[in-house]
Amino acid sequence: MTPSRRLLLVNGPNLNLLGTREPDVYGTATLADVERIATEAAASRGFEIRAVQSNHEGVLLDAIHAAREDCDGIVINPGGLTHTSVVLRDALSGVALPVAEVHISDVLKREPFRHHSYVADVAVVHVIGEGVAGYATAVGRLIAVITGQTD
Repeated sequence: MTPSRRLLLVNGPNLNLLGTREPDVYGTATLADVERIATEAAASRGFEIRAVQSNHEGVLLDAIHAAREDCDGIVINPGGLTHTSVVLRDALSGVALPVAEVHISDVLKREPFRHHSYVADVAVVHVIGEGVAGYATAVGRLIAVITGQTD
């Protein structure tokens, strides 16, 4: 039997509060909903998801490093670390896996400090402003990159 292909799903700080945190910006879906959406999108294409969420940057870095061993790519919503973390960007670059960056809200229509992403230049897929449905879009587009499929 062929082993399943896998994506690492990374959700950064404060995303554990989805469903209750600023529902006018992020909606009412929970982190569990996000993980289900990503898992279903991946499964429909023969992939599985390993999900991690942490409010601690080092935990996210360790998960990204570990992904080198058994993942084909990374889907990440870095949360506020998008705009501040060079080390997160360097970890993503260092593991040499294809990356999809996803944001629930349209960060380009929000505060100016949210307009810069340290992750953007290492990501091959960018999905912003589609709400939690954007996770399914990101998973699908990343799997297309990994498998060499064209839209």
